[in-house]
Amino acid sequence: MLIRSTWILSVSEPTILPRSYSLELVKQLHQQLGLEMGNEAIPSISYSGIIGSCSTSRDFFTFHPEEFYKLSLCGLQEVSTKTISHLNLSDSLEFLGAKFNVINREDEITSYEELYTTLVANEPEAIRRFELQFITPTAFSQGGTNLPLPVPNLMFHSWLERWNNFAPVYLGGDELIAYLSNAILLKNHKIQTRSWQLHRGYVNGFVGDVTLHIFNRADSLLANVANLLVQYARFAGTGMKTRLGMGQTLINISSR
Repeated sequence: MLIRSTWILSVSEPTILPRSYSLELVKQLHQQLGLEMGNEAIPSISYSGIIGSCSTSRDFFTFHPEEFYKLSLCGLQEVSTKTISHLNLSDSLEFLGAKFNVINREDEITSYEELYTTLVANEPEAIRRFELQFITPTAFSQGGTNLPLPVPNLMFHSWLERWNNFAPVYLGGDELIAYLSNAILLKNHKIQTRSWQLHRGYVNGFVGDVTLHIFNRADSLLANVANLLVQYARFAGTGMKTRLGMGQTLINISSR
């Protein structure tokens, strides 16, 4: 099973939080979920932090009462999906002395089998253009360094690793990534670098819009597998530290 739960939040007065607030919030949410944090090699939860328009200073964010904010949690396997589905934030979310009012909750629930059947097994017409929006800083770990760039094979490797770890349907390994690397083009992008602050440091990542294109010569079945992995990114996130708020990914699809 898969779930993406999104809470709509607001504040009643200007609310100031340290830039590193996200780590404290995700720890609190894991405690409410009754789950240990950091004991998985591949995280079964992705988390967005609080997304929306806020003022920034060197060390602080200010959230404004005239704005609405979003907080998302995604579960990638049975246990995390069930615990997220049962999570009740009640009327408010309080941490670090701040109070966010809970306005609404939206749940998107599906399964690995449903995604695979709909997007691959049923042999739909291949989609060859994907428009992705990275709404929190995204980066990839490479040999002890972090790469804040939308490299297609690194994105697909990230999604495939999570899919193969949690899904009952194995899609392939290095040979699939090698094929997709030769079949998918980074068509255009509009990105910028942004830092994601943790407790005692920060990680640089990219945010913004990225368009991928699959060459017409590419096999339709494998184009559908690529589409499956792109759609999975809405739940799994992209790249490193997705359990801590990085790599949140939204998808728009175009057949052009």
